[in-house]
Formats: sequence, structure tokens, C-alpha cells
Amino acid sequence: MNHNGQVSLEERLRCVIVDDNLDFVIAASRLLARQGIAVVGVAHSISDGLRCIEKAEPAVILVDIDLGSENGFDLVEQLGRNSTTAASVILISTHAAEDFADMVAASSAVAFVPKSDLSGAAIRKALGIPE
Repeated sequence: MNHNGQVSLEERLRCVIVDDNLDFVIAASRLLARQGIAVVGVAHSISDGLRCIEKAEPAVILVDIDLGSENGFDLVEQLGRNSTTAASVILISTHAAEDFADMVAASSAVAFVPKSDLSGAAIRKALGIPE
């Protein structure tokens, strides 16, 4: 923390967002930045997400379940098989948690957070980081 009580960029949790909704990505990036999460990359597809994650080396990856014609669970599965990615994955969606509970539980994602509840606090809670 600097002398103003603010968290420096180096101390912020590094995050990549993989979501095909540009408006959501912009809004979420701004919100999370104000709440101490550094959005270090965004992608709109599985292939772009894999490249972005490799380059940005985030601590956490937010993956939308519905990536247009692609499925976010497919990205989570690929990341789970990739031993070089140490980042925790949190699935996000406009759908309710109950809609995907079994699939989320069966995936390597650490949590599911509805887009309407997305916040720095929700991410930290999902990662087990005390506030």
C-alpha cells in the first residue's frame, strides 16, 4: 500500500477476462480496477483467451460460460490440462448459479460468480483471500 492507502498496481490481483460481450468487459474492467483488481488482459474467444493468459500471467481468470458460438467450459478444460497455467479460474454468467451447478462442480474452476454479483470482494472470497 502506498502512503495514500491505495493498493499499487504491483500489489493488485492480476486478472484476465474472457468474455464476448464488449460492454460487459469494459464495465467489469473499470469496476474491478476501482476495487483493487488489475485487469491485465481481455479476450473474446477461447483461442484469444489462451494466448492472452499465456502472455499476461494472471492470478485469476474470469471466463464467461457463454462465449457466443463457444463454451467457456471448454476453455476451463483446456486450462486444466495446461500445467503451465497456475491461475485460478472463476466462471461467470448472466445465468443463475443453479443452471450450471453440476457443470461448475465437475470443472476445474474454483467458483462461479453471477455477472450481477461480480466485484473485487466476490473474486477474493472465491479465491479464499481475506478482505
